[in-house]
Order: sequence, then C-alpha cells, then structure tokens
Amino acid sequence: MKLTYPAVFYKDAESGAYAVEVPDLPGCVSGGSDLAEAIVMGTDAASGWVLDELENGKDIPPASKPEDVRPDPGGFVSWLVLDMAS
Repeated sequence: MKLTYPAVFYKDAESGAYAVEVPDLPGCVSGGSDLAEAIVMGTDAASGWVLDELENGKDIPPASKPEDVRPDPGGFVSWLVLDMAS
C-alpha cells in the first residue's frame, strides 16, 4: 500500500539542516542534515507512525490537501510517499 502525506520542511539558516513535520500525523517530526536526508528521515518517521497505528488496530488519518497546509514563515510544503509494503 502506498500513501502520500504533505510534509512541512524548515531549513536552519546556520547549519543548512532541515526539520520536517507531518501535520496529519500528530507528533510525527524528524529532520536531516540536508534536504535529501530530511525527506528520507521524514518518510521513515511517517511510515513508522502509520505502521504503529495499523498494528494497534487504529485508523490512519486521511492526507490533507497540500494547499490546506499552512507552514510557518520560512517553511514549505512537499509530499512524502510512504511504501507500506516494504
């Protein structure tokens, strides 16, 4: 099963590292030393979040439309693709 969720990315001006949060998955945050790593780590965190919910018999929340996600200043929204079959 493949899922997509919008994620919000924030770049740290000093280090160049990125924080990433998935607003539809409460508490799902991660980060990376660069954008590529932040995407990988965000995908991993979101996949783990969803897997935990499914293993506990809970429903997973639907994905928001990206245009409905409002990042704080300096942030941007992009998609994460979760491959739950892997």
